[in-house]
Amino acid sequence: MKINWGTGIVLAFIGFIGFILFFVVRMSTDKRANHDLVTEDYYRQELAYQKEIDAQNNATKDINKLQVRKSPDGLEIRFPEKVNPKEIKGTVSLYRPSNKQLDFDLPISLSNNHLLIPDNRLLDGRWDIKVSWNYNGTDYLHKENIIY
Repeated sequence: MKINWGTGIVLAFIGFIGFILFFVVRMSTDKRANHDLVTEDYYRQELAYQKEIDAQNNATKDINKLQVRKSPDGLEIRFPEKVNPKEIKGTVSLYRPSNKQLDFDLPISLSNNHLLIPDNRLLDGRWDIKVSWNYNGTDYLHKENIIY
């Protein structure tokens, strides 16, 4: 039996399609290729995105800038000196892109102008920090990526 050009091309297409289907099935059933959304309520957060943009714009004004820095005791978030720390309400969310189980939120409760996140709560690596706070009825949002 001879294989002509037409049969060879058809066999090559069938082989290629089989090769692609093998990898599609393998990757969709493999537990290591987990395809979770970043957050569970992604669509609800997308609808509130304009409020988030407004809060970020409020936070970029010079009087309301936050400083996030690493200290020997942990991660220090320093609020502006001109604001009364007892009137600041909000949350600090720390998101670890590599492991969903390490994510956590902290409520903001201040007696002075800085908040310290203890060193034992943070592992080395990349963290996405989101500080959402309210002062005198105005919402502020500060986002930053750090390598701890």
